[in-house]
Amino acid sequence: MPVPSRSGPPRDADTSHIKDILLFLKLYSDNATTFQPADKELQSMFKAGSEFYISTAAPLASMGTSWTFIPPNSPHYGGLWEAGVRSVKHHLKRAFNDRLLTFEEFSTVLAEIESCLNSRPICPLTGDVEDLQALTPAHFLIGEPTEVILDAAPPEIPDNRLERYHLLQAIRTHFWKRWSLEYMQHLQERSKWREPTENFAVGQMVILRDDRYPPSKWPLGRVTEVHLGPDGCVRVVTVKTATSILRRHVARLCPLYVEQNSAKSDTANKDM
Repeated sequence: MPVPSRSGPPRDADTSHIKDILLFLKLYSDNATTFQPADKELQSMFKAGSEFYISTAAPLASMGTSWTFIPPNSPHYGGLWEAGVRSVKHHLKRAFNDRLLTFEEFSTVLAEIESCLNSRPICPLTGDVEDLQALTPAHFLIGEPTEVILDAAPPEIPDNRLERYHLLQAIRTHFWKRWSLEYMQHLQERSKWREPTENFAVGQMVILRDDRYPPSKWPLGRVTEVHLGPDGCVRVVTVKTATSILRRHVARLCPLYVEQNSAKSDTANKDM
């Protein structure tokens, strides 16, 4: 999983070839029994004159590839990627629900889940308040947002009567509903109930909570007007989306985390 953006898919692997692993610039891993022998194998293969050395030494040196092991019995050192893996596995198990899939079907589901994970908005793409595009993990991986292919919802019939294609759709939809809800609740948890925080501000980018949107599609908007309650706190805001202007209660909006940090930093700088 690319650490800075927490992007990257859960992939199934039909091969563990060393050349595939070395495509990354920096590797961080625990001391699993499958990793330690690989490290020893690499050291033995990096002998001057060998075919492997000739084909890989120069690219690795120019790219600065390195492999770092965390301390033994210290899983908290890998907390960042462990948290991401745990979140995916938690919902993935419930989405599969003991269903049996072929390798190709399993690969298809993981590819669609990859699209879901890498579509989540991180922060506004530009500083223009009229721009409704958000930076996503996909921008770090492919340079652009993921393409959303709109499919008809799977029919509401028992799983044992679904065609295989509809079954894969149902698994993806099940995962999306669970994971996207958790992600938006996580965004709200950081800004509500813990401590006094800044009100919503004009120009702030938010995610609208709407269950009608398909997987990998995030309804984004910009706050254009705030409406204060009797206590002076913002209770309702006017939001501009790509297609309309809406009034929404703040409980139905999720401010992007980077936007929250920026607001706090600005406040701290003013106080100083």
